[in-house]
Amino acid sequence: MKNTLRQVFHSSKFVGGFVIFVAILLTLIIYPLINPGNPLQQIGVGTFAKPGTYVSLYDATKAPTETLRLPDAGDKRLASSLTEEDKVAMVEWFTAVEADISDLDTNDTDKMLEMWEQYYDPSVKPKGMIRAKINYFKRLDAALQELKSGDTIIIAEEGEDGALVESKKILDTDYVNTKSVANVKSLPLGTDNFGRDVLKELVSATGTSIRIGLIAGIVATLIGLTLGLLAGYVGGFLDDFIMFITNIFTVIPGFVLLILISYSIGQEQRGAAVVAVVIGFTSWTWTCRSVRSQVISLRNRDHVNLSKLSGHSLLRIVLTDILPYIASYVVMAFILQVSSGILSEAQLSLLGLGPKTTEVPTLGLMMNWAMLYSAHTNGSWWAYFPVILTITLISFSLNLMNTGLDQVFNPTLRD
Repeated sequence: MKNTLRQVFHSSKFVGGFVIFVAILLTLIIYPLINPGNPLQQIGVGTFAKPGTYVSLYDATKAPTETLRLPDAGDKRLASSLTEEDKVAMVEWFTAVEADISDLDTNDTDKMLEMWEQYYDPSVKPKGMIRAKINYFKRLDAALQELKSGDTIIIAEEGEDGALVESKKILDTDYVNTKSVANVKSLPLGTDNFGRDVLKELVSATGTSIRIGLIAGIVATLIGLTLGLLAGYVGGFLDDFIMFITNIFTVIPGFVLLILISYSIGQEQRGAAVVAVVIGFTSWTWTCRSVRSQVISLRNRDHVNLSKLSGHSLLRIVLTDILPYIASYVVMAFILQVSSGILSEAQLSLLGLGPKTTEVPTLGLMMNWAMLYSAHTNGSWWAYFPVILTITLISFSLNLMNTGLDQVFNPTLRD
């Protein structure tokens, strides 16, 4: 056993896959300790908040300020306030007043603002331009001038008559240390369509999907191993009957069968464990056929015949004289079944047939939510790309481990 483990961990592919998978498991353990709470809690009212750190504006205005004069602060402020629509409109104005825009780069904010100061005149009414468009340009100019003014005044009600008075003036050189702000929230992956923390949701979903994969892998491997051992060792009518059942499951596409069973169960009864068992029940056939082939090659070996002559029971012969010789193959089959279970859950959830959505998130459910709310079309990559990357990493690590084990235990692949 010790020598076998030494050989396994000398395989660079197995070690690489093992390290990736362990890193994922450690993240699942450590991150909830750093950021505890319900992963399905809605912290945002809007949808698909961008990744970043969010500071309470209410608390920031009340926090003590420091005066900092950072270079290019004003230019950055103006550049961040100009949308692509504003830039297109500015080019439209320049064209209308016959300004030279042959070498104008819309990404050069300084040049755009310089030309705006030079060519914009609110009294000018270009020929053919409708009043609504002219008013739009006036609002754009007012917004730019306000940004250049360098201060913002906060108005508050005071007195019994509710008169509005100046409460505080915020200058463009006022800065607040985030440690002085009472409420600061970091969202490395932003929020999803429901306003939930995507990173916290992703960690929880990864743990749930791995559990589904493990349960599905155990169920599929146990069914396939049991039937394969019996069919391969006993043979005869029992072998024919088991292979008949296996062929039926093989002829019917496994994923179609999985869809039909999941649909018949109903949404309320489809918990994570139920979905995992269904996946395992529909994916055991190739394990059964492979184990049967391995057992057929072993059942007439000398040590097996000796056990038969010694009067050992069928169960003892299978467990002590056959199973140890195919244990490495069973482990590899189990790893592949786990990977297949995770992918099957993702496919089911994309079709709306995964676990019910009110209890726990899964990787497939996160993909389903992102697709339903068009995250892929509105540029909200953080709602689906990390999920795809996580599924890829899990599958890659498991398949890399399986390849490493195959190189160790398959004589034809050894260096």
